[in-house]
Amino acid sequence: MTQDDINAIAARVISIEADALYKMAGDLPTDFAGAVEAILQTKGRVIVSGVGKSGHIGKKIAATLASTGTPASFVHATEASHGDLGMVTAADFCLLISNSGETSELRDIVAHTRRFGIPMAAISSKSNSTLMQAADYKLTLTQAPEACSIGMAPTTSTTLTLALGDALAVALMERRDFQPEDFKVFHPGGKLGAQMATVAQLMHHGDALPIVDHKTPMQDALITMTSKGFGIAVVIQEGALLGVITDGDLRRHMDTLMQATAGDIAGQNPVTVTPDMFAAEALNIMNTKKISVLLAVDQNNMPIGILHIHDLLRAGVV
Repeated sequence: MTQDDINAIAARVISIEADALYKMAGDLPTDFAGAVEAILQTKGRVIVSGVGKSGHIGKKIAATLASTGTPASFVHATEASHGDLGMVTAADFCLLISNSGETSELRDIVAHTRRFGIPMAAISSKSNSTLMQAADYKLTLTQAPEACSIGMAPTTSTTLTLALGDALAVALMERRDFQPEDFKVFHPGGKLGAQMATVAQLMHHGDALPIVDHKTPMQDALITMTSKGFGIAVVIQEGALLGVITDGDLRRHMDTLMQATAGDIAGQNPVTVTPDMFAAEALNIMNTKKISVLLAVDQNNMPIGILHIHDLLRAGVV
C-alpha cells in the first residue's frame, strides 16, 4: 500500500463523516429544542451515561456542558447499577447514549429515571429502539454509514454524537447568555486561563508605579524612572494622568532636559487600558502600537496600574 493509498483512506473516512454531519445539520432531531429548554429548567445537573465508545463520547459531552455553564457529570452505566444511581436525583436531567439503543447496561439507569420521574433524553441511531421508546426527548442521529471498511466500528456514529453534544452545549450557552467572563471562571488554568486573565490581575500597582507630578524637576523624574524599572515616568496633574515620559522623550529633549519639569517633557495622550480588560486584549494593543508598557486608568483617568509585556510573558499570555 502506497502513501497515496493511505491518504485516500483518510480522505474517504473524513468525507463520509463530513457528509453525515452536513446531513444532520439540515435534519436535526425534532426534540432537540425541547431538550434544550428542559435542561434549562433543570435544578440539578445533566447526568450523562453510556458504555464503550458512547461512554467516551459521553464523558466529553459532560465536560463540555460543565465548562460552558451547564452543571453536568458523567456516570458510568455499569457503576450506576452498583450504587452510583445514588448520584442521580429527582432534580437532575439524564442524557443517555447508545448507538443501537439496546445497550443492556443502561437498563437500570433507564428504570431509575422512569421510577422517579427524572426527565431523560436519549441519543441513538435507532428511533424504534428500547432506549428511544423510553426517552422523553428522542435525539435520533442522522442515518449514515460508518466510515470503517467493514461498516461496524463506531466512527460516523460517534462523530455525530459528539457534534450533537456540542450543539446542545452551545445552544444552552447562548440561551443562558454565557459570556467570556463566565467562561473564565471555569478555565483558570493553562494557556486559556492566562489569556482570560484581566489587566487588574497582572498589573503592578501602589508604590510600584513610577508616578511624578507635572512640576517635578527632571532630575528627580529621572531617579523615579530608574528606580521603578519600567523605563517610563507617569506624569500626573491633580491626580489625573497628564502624560508619560519615555526614553524617546528624553532623547528628543536632551539639550534642555535638566532645566525642564516632568510636565514639559511628557508625551501627551499615552495609550491606556482599563483594569477589567482581558490580558490578551492588552497584548494585542502592545503588538499593534509596538510598545512594551501600558497604563491602566480608572474612570477618572487616574493611573492605578502599569502592565509590562514581561508580565504577560511570565503569565503565559504570549
